[in-house]
Amino acid sequence: MSLYFQTNSLLATIQDLGRNGFRSLGINPNGAMDKTAVRLINILLGNNENEAVLEIHFPTPKILFKENALVALGGADFGAKIDEVSIENWQTVWVEKGQALQFTQKNSGNRLYLSVKGGFKINEWLGSKSTNLKAKLGGFEGRNLQKDDEIEFKVKNQKPTLKKYPKISQYSFHYSTNSKIRILEGFEFGLLTPLSSENFLRQKFTITQNSDRMGFRLESEPLYLMQEKELVSSAVDFGTIQLLPNGQLIVLMADHQTTGGYPRIGNVISVDLPFLAQKGVNETIGFEIISLEEVENLALKFERDLNFLKTAIKFQF
Repeated sequence: MSLYFQTNSLLATIQDLGRNGFRSLGINPNGAMDKTAVRLINILLGNNENEAVLEIHFPTPKILFKENALVALGGADFGAKIDEVSIENWQTVWVEKGQALQFTQKNSGNRLYLSVKGGFKINEWLGSKSTNLKAKLGGFEGRNLQKDDEIEFKVKNQKPTLKKYPKISQYSFHYSTNSKIRILEGFEFGLLTPLSSENFLRQKFTITQNSDRMGFRLESEPLYLMQEKELVSSAVDFGTIQLLPNGQLIVLMADHQTTGGYPRIGNVISVDLPFLAQKGVNETIGFEIISLEEVENLALKFERDLNFLKTAIKFQF
């Protein structure tokens, strides 16, 4: 009962919702870049929302199924096919033993997620199955999956008796449709010069080649502080926007460090992190500051919609 990697890919790792409770020891949380996609496809399959999945970047691997499996894809659209038959994201798909999954083209997004009913047989490290590429721990031997690797399923999948498998592509709540990424003001936002504060909200920022799962480095007209100020290293999180000494910005992503000493200009709100996570090199983003009350209302609405979805999927199964 397993998946077999017939080819290499740019980057394919095992991820879940992250490794929590160890930041005081300097251990970063890791986890999926697009956690909403992970939650949604696991809900589709009746899995625990935190069940480990494959996070895949383009160019992708070709994957052979050595056993029957019920699977779901979410996140980026890479033109998925099972033995030349196209399949969609956000739905459950039955795959027969001996069939191969391949991806033909990058249509949208930058990170695709694959989950299997019951999950993968992966050992936990510090309470999570996520891959820590820097420490070479967690996930599948702490590394990128390669040709000839094989991942076992935790359980033997049984073909559902449903005539039509659950599908959630009609739901629109899982990704922001806002043209800008919404943020909360950071602790050091007030240190920016008036012109830089204006430029931060006015201009577009380009994601540079020097970006990865640890952070997206942005490029635009430099921003400046009113005066140079030494800062004590403080806690940072997924979505923290820091101002670098050269006047450019970096947005910390899933593999972020636990503390930082650069000015924190803002923090991307949780419901917009998936929208940001699906961006790639040379794409542009802008920022919009909203209130804490708005952030809380958006988060509550998202969780409420997710609970409705869970109930609907439960009844379909």
